[in-house]
Amino acid sequence: MKNLKKESSQTGKVYLVGAGPGDPGLITLRGKYLLERAEVVVYDYLANKKLLAYVPDTADFIYAGKKGGGLHAFTQEGINQLLVDHASAGKKVVRLKGGDPFIFGRGAEEIEELVKAGIDFEVVPGVTSATAAATYAGIPITHRDYTASVAFVTGHEAPGKKESNIAWDKLATGAGTIVIYMGIKNLPIITRKLMDNGRAPDTPVAVVRWASTPIQHSVVGTLETITEVVEQADIRPPALVIVGEVVKLRKTIDWFETRPLFGKRIVVTRTRDQASELVAKLEEHGAECLEYSTIHIEPVDDYQLLDQALQAMHTYDWVLFTSLNAITYFFKRLDEHGLDSRILASSAVGAVGRATAEALLSHGIRADLIPEKFTGQDLAESLIAAEVQGKNILLPRALRAMETLPEMLGDAGAAVTVAPVYQNRPPAGRKEELRLELEQGEIDLLTFTSSSTVTNFLTMVDAANATELKNLLQNVKIATIGPITSETARSSGLRVDIQPDKYTISDMVQAIVKHYRATGP
Repeated sequence: MKNLKKESSQTGKVYLVGAGPGDPGLITLRGKYLLERAEVVVYDYLANKKLLAYVPDTADFIYAGKKGGGLHAFTQEGINQLLVDHASAGKKVVRLKGGDPFIFGRGAEEIEELVKAGIDFEVVPGVTSATAAATYAGIPITHRDYTASVAFVTGHEAPGKKESNIAWDKLATGAGTIVIYMGIKNLPIITRKLMDNGRAPDTPVAVVRWASTPIQHSVVGTLETITEVVEQADIRPPALVIVGEVVKLRKTIDWFETRPLFGKRIVVTRTRDQASELVAKLEEHGAECLEYSTIHIEPVDDYQLLDQALQAMHTYDWVLFTSLNAITYFFKRLDEHGLDSRILASSAVGAVGRATAEALLSHGIRADLIPEKFTGQDLAESLIAAEVQGKNILLPRALRAMETLPEMLGDAGAAVTVAPVYQNRPPAGRKEELRLELEQGEIDLLTFTSSSTVTNFLTMVDAANATELKNLLQNVKIATIGPITSETARSSGLRVDIQPDKYTISDMVQAIVKHYRATGP
């Protein structure tokens, strides 16, 4: 461990932040703000690791997870001391805890130690697992036709206690809905105590595991049967138990686990910067997205061709953009030369599709031409129909790309200048992890949004031959964004199962949803 002696006169502070139940989207704005400014983060097993992406790379990350029945990274006393030590060294410390810090989260115990040490602190509430588990299982924990009272109870009291401080005789019939945290291990005892103290054996019960996450699993039974139901379904911690008549409403209100892509594990191969839209849309339909970027976008080594074209920009009749990356790196180069979009004033501008046209609008450029179908070939055909004989055309693009567009325009009599503005390369790392996921049959669908994502994916997988590749992808569906990507996939020995009629991310997602709705769970 680092030397934690006071390094500056800066006053340290500890922020206990509730991470929410699992879905990273449920963190509070205050919690996100503090993560973005943290110098040390001490995080739990139940805090979604995606939240750590908000934390600066320069921060210290300390895992202090504790699993029921498993080894603990730190004792509670050790965690308390970590917070004191780092704050005493003048650091801004975020203690990231699953759910809410003050609802069976031992947050108060940690605060007590900070107070003893004279450490400044703040507590940021989080969405507690009880309400989240019920909501995401389609169960309202209160309903005026069923109950107006709720009780939160721990199913795992502090070890060494001589007597339980849970009044089972009053709890059993005193609360309409009972939500039990950490109750799986003692479920047979809990259900027996409730029934022995007057709760009807046929009272509905739901158990929700990993609430609000793509791997949520809910089962329903009664006080009399739920222990057997949980054993048969192999439900293990972390899970919450919900007891009460409101569980009956799950049949009507269940919304989370009925989404068309729920339970599907989908690989997204776009660059990390560009994956967000696709991931967000897939996750909205219930998918668990695994981001394995197969391409790394970077500038080209030599901008000579583009720089020459910029000096003669007034001579170009058309400038064509066939990707978001081409737009990004074209305008970056303009900025480096102290230029802006006004340089395109004398040229017409073509975009391969809606997303590309929208990106141009962000630079103040409205595309003069967008083909009906969003491919380079269709862009070429649209231009040829408008007559390109003798026209000068500039095509900023990737260093390596399909030659269909410039060849078609050249054959039609245009003078085409191809100016590379970016290049894509296979990224380093995570190769073994991806192989293992495929070998274990953990992947349902691969998504490819360009030909380069296909070829670089194959490089990452590194199959020895066609037979090995076929075995790896035996039960894996493949979705591509359009015909060119599909052609690359098929020529590489892959079977394409899904391709949208229109070649956009939104249409691709809709095609995936339609496919799974048609084929069933």
